[in-house]
Amino acid sequence: MEDRRNLLFGIDGKLPPLKYSLPMALQHLVAMIVGCVTPAIIISSAAGLSSPMRILLIQSSLVCAAISTLLQLFGISGICGARLPVIMGVSFAYLATMQSVASTAGIAEIFGAQLIGGAVAIIIGIFAKQLRKLFPPLITGTVVFTIGLSLYPTAISYMAGGSGNPNFGSWQNWMISIFTLIVVTVLNHFGKGMVKLASILLGIAAGYVVSIFFGMVDLSAVGESGFFSLPQIAPFGIKFEFSSALAFSLLFAINAVQAIGDMSATTIGGLNREPTGNELRGGIIGFGVSNIFSAIFGGLPNATYSQNVGIVSSTKVVNRRVLGVTALMLLIAGLVPKFSAILTTIPQCVLGGATVSVFASIAMTGMKLVAMQPMSYRNTSIVGLSAALGMGVSMVSESLAQFPEWVSLVFASSPVVISAIVAIILNIILPKETQSNN
Repeated sequence: MEDRRNLLFGIDGKLPPLKYSLPMALQHLVAMIVGCVTPAIIISSAAGLSSPMRILLIQSSLVCAAISTLLQLFGISGICGARLPVIMGVSFAYLATMQSVASTAGIAEIFGAQLIGGAVAIIIGIFAKQLRKLFPPLITGTVVFTIGLSLYPTAISYMAGGSGNPNFGSWQNWMISIFTLIVVTVLNHFGKGMVKLASILLGIAAGYVVSIFFGMVDLSAVGESGFFSLPQIAPFGIKFEFSSALAFSLLFAINAVQAIGDMSATTIGGLNREPTGNELRGGIIGFGVSNIFSAIFGGLPNATYSQNVGIVSSTKVVNRRVLGVTALMLLIAGLVPKFSAILTTIPQCVLGGATVSVFASIAMTGMKLVAMQPMSYRNTSIVGLSAALGMGVSMVSESLAQFPEWVSLVFASSPVVISAIVAIILNIILPKETQSNN
């Protein structure tokens, strides 16, 4: 019996009995499911999709996240897939740019840009060792920090009820969103085990129940949806446009580097070793390939999930087949339209109250990466100028009104592009400081 349980701690072990493996698989599912579906809900609203198409976008994103995870778990190391215990899902890093593209050019342009971004990630995977030098922790930390900051307006808008809502800013919306935030915060800081891991999910459930009493939940879409549906090829169309492709290419480059960090954290925390060159190469190439697949089948851009890396590091459960069970549950959820339909009924104020803490944690993750470096005048200049220019231009997007439209879309839709470019250039041209200059 003990030997079977110990199969959890071997990366290539057989699948342990369900009484051991299922709770761990559920733990990973609970930790990532909200993060995987929330961007799809937000983008469907920004794009003005009909109810059936909203459900389809959520379905496609869940299915593609499951396939992407399986590719990373059981792919061919060094060629496609890391063969490491990592979970893939829709990333918030693309959210601000996707919102801008979806609201101005349509959702089809997202998938065209995603195809290009996936190709860029494959190239980075091939030359991962050489290109990684452009993205030291100071640069990735600055970019992740600005990603978190850029998402705050989305969270606040949702807490107030969501743009376009006739009751935007009402006391009911704010009361429910703050209640949801309080539940998430209390469970996250005082809960233990599965309760702590599921704090966001439980917070949404609590806010959802309260919102029912305020008449904010419409279940008509659930009754109209089916019980089973397969993904479709290009259900939203695919459109290529230079400016969005450029913005996405830079985002994919940054997320490829973040994936290297996540895979390194997984092997160090769970396996007590550094990842091999083949694992990193296969993982980044798999990241690119899975996003090309996702774009073709209507799934939003995915990336490695750091919260699941944390679970692996804390539990030391590295059996790839256990995480494969998580992916299969995710796949089943994506094939059931009624499940996706239920998710579309969650009021925006509930999502806002739950995700504001997620966006805050993204910003603080970036801050932690920055704080790991010496706070010299050189480093603070890089971080400060990059964040100031990125956030400033995106907040005053009309400052680029005299430029061609593509310039505004690339550089003003999200602070990430400007922040990344400025940080990389400054890191290259500013002289390194000696210890005496610090």
